[in-house]
Amino acid sequence: MQNPPPAQFGKSSTGLEENIAALLTYVFGWISGLVFYLIEKDSKLVRFHAMQSILLGVVIAVVMVALWIVSFLLVLMMAALPDIMGTLMGLLASLLWLVFSVAILIAWILCLVRAYQGQFFKLPVIGNMAEKIANK
Repeated sequence: MQNPPPAQFGKSSTGLEENIAALLTYVFGWISGLVFYLIEKDSKLVRFHAMQSILLGVVIAVVMVALWIVSFLLVLMMAALPDIMGTLMGLLASLLWLVFSVAILIAWILCLVRAYQGQFFKLPVIGNMAEKIANK
């Protein structure tokens, strides 16, 4: 049984292979996304992943602020509630952070892998936004 031929990727205007440039847009979060979005002129793949990286960074920042506020409120509630309820509030705050962290890690790894494969992998909601902005 023969292996399929490796996928061929063109060069982006950065001088890198498209899939490598697309992967690099996620490496340093929104910062690398912004750099590649500003310097890439030709590759729709790289521009899409760069914009998705930027938008993912914005979503992460907004959700982190919201989780900090919720965690702060839960800590205030912990002080006012009896011991077992206070402990449950602390566990709830920890669980929210854990779920958020795991979801972001999974999304980031998926984006890295799919970008390297040369796919236009869209995250829910922000993927469509990234596509519209990158195609302007």
